[in-house]
Amino acid sequence: MMKINKIREMSSSDLEKELGELKSELFKLRFSSKTNGLENPMKIREVRRDIARVKTELRSREIAENK
Repeated sequence: MMKINKIREMSSSDLEKELGELKSELFKLRFSSKTNGLENPMKIREVRRDIARVKTELRSREIAENK
């Protein structure tokens, strides 16, 4: 789980890269949960929330940039 403070310290390009990594991790988790099950099914929820946190920070920066 990523902390919001860590996310805010990252640059926008780093956040974009992190978002891509999180999305690929989510894909892998979903795939493995359907094929052979996961040890920790809550991991999918954590990754989805991290994606939401990163997207929220990117959007707030975009709004602040346009003002």
